[in-house]
Amino acid sequence: MQFDDDANLDTSEVQDVRGSRIPGGRATVGGGIAGLIALLLGLFFGVGPDELGLSSGGDTPRPAASSLQQVQQTCRTGRDANTRDDCRIVAVVNSVQDYWTQEFRRRRGTYTGSPTVLFSDRVGTACGAATSAVGPFYCPGDRKVYLDLGFFDDLRTRFGSTGGPFAQAYVVAHEYGHHVQDLLGVLGRSQDGLTGANSNSVRTELQADCYAGVWARHATTTPDESTGRPLITSLTAADVREGLDAAAAVGDDRIQERFQGRVTPETWTHGSARQRQQWFTQGYRTGDMSRCDTFR
Repeated sequence: MQFDDDANLDTSEVQDVRGSRIPGGRATVGGGIAGLIALLLGLFFGVGPDELGLSSGGDTPRPAASSLQQVQQTCRTGRDANTRDDCRIVAVVNSVQDYWTQEFRRRRGTYTGSPTVLFSDRVGTACGAATSAVGPFYCPGDRKVYLDLGFFDDLRTRFGSTGGPFAQAYVVAHEYGHHVQDLLGVLGRSQDGLTGANSNSVRTELQADCYAGVWARHATTTPDESTGRPLITSLTAADVREGLDAAAAVGDDRIQERFQGRVTPETWTHGSARQRQQWFTQGYRTGDMSRCDTFR
């Protein structure tokens, strides 16, 4: 995956609070998508609510001056995105949101942007306080995507993914798939508390995978809002394989087999490795969000 070296990055779409501190306090499991992820991690990894650091409060992070402006200062062009992980995230966020802005407009709708918050260790959100153990997540309470870049190391070392730049892009695009669901009023279906291979939670996650594939299909043809040229200039078959590999690595069956030694489909919340690959491929092959109806 390559970005246009001369393209200007819009860092206003990414909030960098790495190194921030939030007030302490006893942690309890909060609601929303973050709460679902916490329960999933608790099941797979034996991590309790206190250790996950999800709280019902949404304490505001206290940014550390040394990191607050890091992205704003260093991520200026596509050339930076081709060499730095944090700048790559900025570029992917720009590309994903450019696509959905234009797609909603084409469908006579309005896309409302969602910032990505880069954090380290712990962060406060409208869905509660969360630690890095939760992994990347979308919070519908404040309509923001939260990401600790250390997750991409975990994706390789703990989950067995091959990693790579497009594996990172897939993760970001998946979370923005949840934002699209939120805007369309679909996201609430996953919050019925039910689990299992055919649950609404699984269908919601698979649809987000499909939406990630739809973006990927159009990534090299979506013009940047400011330059009129695509921000992503090259996306190869090898890149797509990275995304498919990452999708499989975070399948419920793969995670359960790796961390608990057995597969229990009745507890699934995200879908199997095969399902996740299938729905990403569906989105990538068709390039049509209307072909992502996992609820039908």
